[in-house]
Amino acid sequence: MTPDQPELKMDAENLYKEEVFSDQRLGTIRKMTPVNADGEIDSSRDVQFIGAAQLMTPAGPLPLNFVIEADSLAAAVEAFGDNAQQALDQTMEELKELRRQQQSSIVVPQVDPTGGIAGGPPGGKIQMP
Repeated sequence: MTPDQPELKMDAENLYKEEVFSDQRLGTIRKMTPVNADGEIDSSRDVQFIGAAQLMTPAGPLPLNFVIEADSLAAAVEAFGDNAQQALDQTMEELKELRRQQQSSIVVPQVDPTGGIAGGPPGGKIQMP
């Protein structure tokens, strides 16, 4: 391993068993049950529910992943739609902000050390051959 590569090591204190539930229509819910390194349930940590959906847009599929605050699978199923809508709204706001930033960016030519524009003649003066 070289110094600029990350260490590829699993965190034995942060393991989860994953179960996937789907309605085969709108999306999936992943139930993440905390376990210890022996695979036994770790009751000192909470079960997590993570929703996933994919919406078709004119630009192609838009994946949505979001945490569902619930204490049971039934509650996660009930909350799925509202959480998916919140994730979609947040994603659309982030896309709008990226568009605003891109539209407001100003392209400034870089100046080289001799005072000219990078890639152009030195001194910034027009020179005729």
